[in-house]
Amino acid sequence: MKKSTIWILTIVMACAFVGLLLVQVMYMENMIKMRNEQFAETVKRSLYGVSTMLEQNETKYFLDLDLEEAEAAYAPVHKSNAATGSFDYPGDTNLMDSVADSGHLRLEHPANLGTLKNFNQSYSTRQEILKGQYLYQRGLLNEVILNILTQASDRPITERADSATVHDYLQSELEFNGLKLPFEFAVVSRNNGIVYSTAGYAPQSQQEVYGQILFTGDPVSKQNYLNVTFPTKSDYIFSSIKFMIPSLAFTVILLVIFLYTIIVAFRQKRLTEIKNDFINNMTHEFKTPISSISIAAQMLNDDSVRKSPAMLKHVSTVINDETKRLRFQVEKVLQMSMFDRKNATMRLEEEDANASIDSVVNTFKLKVEKYGGHIQANLDAEDPIINVDRMHFTNVIFNLLDNAIKYRRDEEPLQLTVTTCNPDDDHLQIIVADNGIGIRRDDLKKIFDKFYRVSTGNRHDVKGFGLGLAYVHKMITLFGGNINVESELGKGSKFIITLPLLK
Repeated sequence: MKKSTIWILTIVMACAFVGLLLVQVMYMENMIKMRNEQFAETVKRSLYGVSTMLEQNETKYFLDLDLEEAEAAYAPVHKSNAATGSFDYPGDTNLMDSVADSGHLRLEHPANLGTLKNFNQSYSTRQEILKGQYLYQRGLLNEVILNILTQASDRPITERADSATVHDYLQSELEFNGLKLPFEFAVVSRNNGIVYSTAGYAPQSQQEVYGQILFTGDPVSKQNYLNVTFPTKSDYIFSSIKFMIPSLAFTVILLVIFLYTIIVAFRQKRLTEIKNDFINNMTHEFKTPISSISIAAQMLNDDSVRKSPAMLKHVSTVINDETKRLRFQVEKVLQMSMFDRKNATMRLEEEDANASIDSVVNTFKLKVEKYGGHIQANLDAEDPIINVDRMHFTNVIFNLLDNAIKYRRDEEPLQLTVTTCNPDDDHLQIIVADNGIGIRRDDLKKIFDKFYRVSTGNRHDVKGFGLGLAYVHKMITLFGGNINVESELGKGSKFIITLPLLK
């Protein structure tokens, strides 16, 4: 599949998943908003119901009070009439005078009107009785309303709305409206002074406060408010949308799996391309020594070559060199088995790093001088004893020096320096520096990746599998150390290896 096709599929699927997530998130936000509005409306309706019941209680209070006063005013008249054998009925012309004189209705009690049944009253008399009853009830209600308007606000709010009554009314109203939640409430004055409150009421907290005016007929300066908070409101709102959580979680999981699959697909595609390049490079690397050996073998079949000792020695040298070259390439391929095993088989032993590096440097002198270069070893480490596998450690130094030769600059003589030192009491530092073509900054992050090869521009004589530095990094890591690289394009590179000393 082409890379462009994978990118198109990736973008389309990513947009679809993101769109699905946005739809779900927007739906949850709308659900939360709607539930909050419903909650607020329900609480507002419940508080209004509590306020209405408290006002009805106050009306009943003044009605009972006025009835008691009316009965107290009526008692002497009733006794006087009983003594004289006469009676007054609510239609009496003295009704309004009685109200004007005493400030209360002084009428015959409606129960006494039953005595009128003993007389054969006319229809007009009955009408007068009903009229008197009506005037009595109207006057009583007018006086109750007058008392509420003039006297109610003077009563203490704790008497008009005591905490127990408010709690019971509020609980019953909330349950009636479908909110069975724990709540905290307080009655506060106009200047936000708390008259009384429940123990858990905390207006300064993050909880939303719902309020309602108590006794709306009171003067503005004397008004009080009923405030309510719900500590578990968030849990209540969340419980209404929690069914969406699994759907959202599954969508996120699918998105993560999709992204992971795409990443793996790109990695596999890149790995396939790298392996194809690796096979091509390996074929070319193997083809050259095999061709040389094949030609040398054919030359040995020539009698003239066999009769010439010089020619025979030359052919033998070619076969020997090309065999070593072929063996070296095979070893580099076999080194990659280290990357496919979690635990590489190594024989860790005490090793003098100065001695091992000096041996490798001596081997490379002829090769460096062949290209007109110079190699120098500054083995200044006072404590060079490390715990490594001798063969792999030697291969690490060999690979670094071999890379320096491969990536030299033709216009400048190669200058190679190998330095050892002790940066502290616990570590050995090995620095391999050259004045080669250098490494671009973009490549520095990838040079230790398996099969990765740095671009060499117009140079076509650099061959390899992209395994050398990957092998070096792997070995140094297994030895318990680390390797860093400093490089500037066109000026050379410096590889810095830090290994723990053997204690």
